[in-house]
Amino acid sequence: MTADTCPTLQTLPGPILVFDSGVGGLSIVEALRERMPDLPLTYACDNEAFPYGLKSDAWLLERVPEVVARLLEQVQPCLLVVACNTASTVVLPALRERFSLPVVGVVPAIKPAGLMTRSGHIGLLATKGTIERPYTQKLIETFAGDCQVTRIGSNCLVQLAEDALAGKQPSDARLREILQPFLDEPRLDTVILGCTHFPLLQKQLARVAEEAGAQHWQWVDSGAAIARRVLHLLAEEGYPNPCCPDTFARSCWLTAPLETDSQLPQALQCLGFDELKLLS
Repeated sequence: MTADTCPTLQTLPGPILVFDSGVGGLSIVEALRERMPDLPLTYACDNEAFPYGLKSDAWLLERVPEVVARLLEQVQPCLLVVACNTASTVVLPALRERFSLPVVGVVPAIKPAGLMTRSGHIGLLATKGTIERPYTQKLIETFAGDCQVTRIGSNCLVQLAEDALAGKQPSDARLREILQPFLDEPRLDTVILGCTHFPLLQKQLARVAEEAGAQHWQWVDSGAAIARRVLHLLAEEGYPNPCCPDTFARSCWLTAPLETDSQLPQALQCLGFDELKLLS
């Protein structure tokens, strides 16, 4: 079915651009496609500067708007999703001030976790930068002020998620080691995946936790909330039922060439991104 044959479907003026430093934003892509499979999506990762979680705020404020400006020129999207918790907690105001298109950011799902928990004890699993930023502390005070929040900052889990998408699964022992501070808290019942990379490992993380005795944990991430926000903004712009014209290729933009033996192209192709492009 196309926009020509069905008047309720409206062609967008450009694709939705989903941007991250690596492949973690693909968890947001999956959430968007779950809500609207025909939504035109282009993916971009700043793999030259991966990972963002190790970078300073000043570096991010200089780098991210510069890369985004080049992407907007090439892709001409109608909406930008910054699918990175680290970048979102630092750069969103600067992006919204500089660019005219709608910009959606990703922040840890602390508000829904505060509503979900039964015991009042929440675990926040994110990068070290995210758990230490004042923005995150403000979210906790605002939406989970009456909860106990145990935080795990793991930058290595970001790389493990990248490796998993490329076909190299992390060991259960390594994941249990990362989760151990949560496992040591018997009242903890809700875990926030506060990095977009982490939902790529959720099934394995949940299995490891269950085998260690934490069968009662609830897992929450930002994907569904971001999908709802994107569709709400599209409706506000006059596209309540957007369609995907054939002229939009589901491409993935990179800022650096991949290694010759990388399995990432095959993984991206399985997710619908069948054309890799190098950002000039």
